[in-house]
Amino acid sequence: MAPAVSDKPLAVPGRAPRLGHWLGLAVLLIVLDQATKLYFDAAFEYGQRLNVLPVFDFTLMYNRGAAFSFLASQAGWQRWFFTALGLVAAVVIVWLLRRHPAQRRFCLALTLILGGALGNVIDRMAYGHVVDFLLFYWNDWYYPAFNLADAFITCGAVLLVLDEILRARKPRA
Repeated sequence: MAPAVSDKPLAVPGRAPRLGHWLGLAVLLIVLDQATKLYFDAAFEYGQRLNVLPVFDFTLMYNRGAAFSFLASQAGWQRWFFTALGLVAAVVIVWLLRRHPAQRRFCLALTLILGGALGNVIDRMAYGHVVDFLLFYWNDWYYPAFNLADAFITCGAVLLVLDEILRARKPRA
């Protein structure tokens, strides 16, 4: 006979997760991001591709710029600019997490962005570039290679927009 499934929520009702919970999740995301980057950097040669699906490859690329290689061809100042930007964003996000602990969806979105931003900051500080390894394409069209940190940031941004839309639609008491 199967054990009974509990209807109890994972968190205590009426009590928001504390800052430590969100920071712990961010650390977990950073570890996952860094582990995958270390794996691909060790297992692949630069530019090497491994076809996984007709529209998806694993590859190893380095990005000295930001999203879509923005400013990648600059002389090197962009490394420190994007590092500083990521650190400032992290400070603002932690401040927002402390101010809005009851808004779980908002905090999850911020935590995803925090983990992704710091994952890429670590790359910039350690290597001078971000390690990318996910490549999607269709025929001759290629989406720029990216990594888990980029995916976390994107999911967090989408969740942030969704959170704002849902909060705006909610009737005010």
